[in-house]
Amino acid sequence: MALRFAYNTNGAANHRLADAISLISDAGYDGIALTLDFQHLDPLEDGWVARTEALARELRARRLGCVIETGARFLLDPRQKHEPTLLTPKAEGRARRVAFLQRAIDIGNILQAEAVSFWAGVPQPGVDRGEAGGWLLEGLAQVVEYGTRHGVTVALEPEPGMLVETLDDWARLQPHLPGLTLALDLGHCLVTQEREPAAAVREFAGHLGTVAIEDMRRGDHTHLPFGEGDMDIPACLDALEGIGFDRLVCVELSRESHRADRMIPQSLDWLRRCREEKSR
Repeated sequence: MALRFAYNTNGAANHRLADAISLISDAGYDGIALTLDFQHLDPLEDGWVARTEALARELRARRLGCVIETGARFLLDPRQKHEPTLLTPKAEGRARRVAFLQRAIDIGNILQAEAVSFWAGVPQPGVDRGEAGGWLLEGLAQVVEYGTRHGVTVALEPEPGMLVETLDDWARLQPHLPGLTLALDLGHCLVTQEREPAAAVREFAGHLGTVAIEDMRRGDHTHLPFGEGDMDIPACLDALEGIGFDRLVCVELSRESHRADRMIPQSLDWLRRCREEKSR
């Protein structure tokens, strides 16, 4: 089974969404990973339903699949990066994050997205981690229930520095939330150095809601173009093929928007060469 690749629009932040989709489609990708943000389908502005329906028509016309990403930095609070989260001390802040994730699920439903990916958040200074864990479970339960009710896969991404940082952190939560899947960013395994990325694919094969891929150096959370880090990309692709992964594998180069016109096609060319070299 051939792998299917998408490109994350957070790596095309200087392009209009229509132009980014055109670049991604023309390069030969199978889908987009749409990071909801002020310049790319702002989910908080009036008219979001009509814009989403128009986008759904465009994606269908181009035969592109979709994954929804929710990691925009300042969408909910222009003064605090990523706030509020599911761990914010004020209940109204946590409720805003839940409402945003539910809106992302609504958008995912309209776009027939393969998954909606999100993370836990970072506990604020002075917050007890146990208390934050309770808030997290409460919020996750609401998000999972909403996703299940609307037929949308919800996937929690372990993120370096956050309360859910490792795959083991995710695994401790999952028994309490059987509808929760894993958003596996392969590069994060190198940052936390908990597992080799290819091994993580095989270990969590039955739980994968979506997968992100990029290059990365060990211990350094910087998303890099392929060939510039320590990732064994061919081994990761082999592992994904080996488990029969049929969802989109999403290239995430969030620091490359200034050269997205080159990185979008070059990234797919690099991945394709990996597969061509394997078949020789």
